[in-house]
Amino acid sequence: MSVILLAGPTASGKSRLALELAAEHDGLVVNADSMQVYRDLRILTARPSLQDEAAAPHRLYGHVPAATRYSVGAWLRDVSVVLDEARAAGRPAIIVGGTGLYFKALTEGLAAVPATPPAVRAAIAAESEGASTPDLHARLAGLALEDAAGIRPSDRSRILRALEVVTATGRPLSEWQRAAAAPPLVDPARATRIVLAPDRAELHRRIAMRAEQMLEAGADEEVQALLALGLDPELPAMKAVGVRELAAHRAGNLSRDAVLTAIATETRRYAKRQMTWFRNQMGDWPRREA
Repeated sequence: MSVILLAGPTASGKSRLALELAAEHDGLVVNADSMQVYRDLRILTARPSLQDEAAAPHRLYGHVPAATRYSVGAWLRDVSVVLDEARAAGRPAIIVGGTGLYFKALTEGLAAVPATPPAVRAAIAAESEGASTPDLHARLAGLALEDAAGIRPSDRSRILRALEVVTATGRPLSEWQRAAAAPPLVDPARATRIVLAPDRAELHRRIAMRAEQMLEAGADEEVQALLALGLDPELPAMKAVGVRELAAHRAGNLSRDAVLTAIATETRRYAKRQMTWFRNQMGDWPRREA
């Protein structure tokens, strides 16, 4: 058993199961969650505790500062290094997370989209300033209909990225993505694949409990420290569930109870999107109750 791929929605118990598998197989636990990579977000992203990290080797957790615009391409490069490390040590890599695109890139490869020239990125940023996200989505639809169809009208970051690509290259991002490079996982069919499928009511209960635990653990102070960095609000780390809500709480615009409700609601919505991805993109992966 060289690689275990363990996917599941947030709060489904992935980290706990990964730790059990690491103990059973003397493996490395490798992060495949796009928010748990950020150093400044241990509490809000429910990263493994220091005790868990001491119980088994963990890789790609909290290794990126919040000021970095981390991407699936960067993760793919980082995880390739970790896979080489695991192979050299003769230990299985237990790749665990809820970011479906990471697993897709790992097993199917990633398109080599050219880097966007700084001038183009600056121009798109300037043109989009003051424009609503739905208006930007409509603009993208006029340039690259397939890209727009695959991006939620509220996902400003991905809309801007698609606009940058089509402006810089004259080709839609979706066209580049179809020309995927070879995946770093040489034989994905031989990997053990698992998708955790928790009962919905139980998952919602865990999400509500986790929101409470986050606040008790100091999520408010974590967000205060993040905001003190003065970062661009469009950076991925600034869009983690709970950042906006706790910022509003600190400004006196949301009560503690309202923050708990908002975080739980947004987390449930995120879990629903994750499960939709797993159903549509990873339908052949074996399911396990959680």
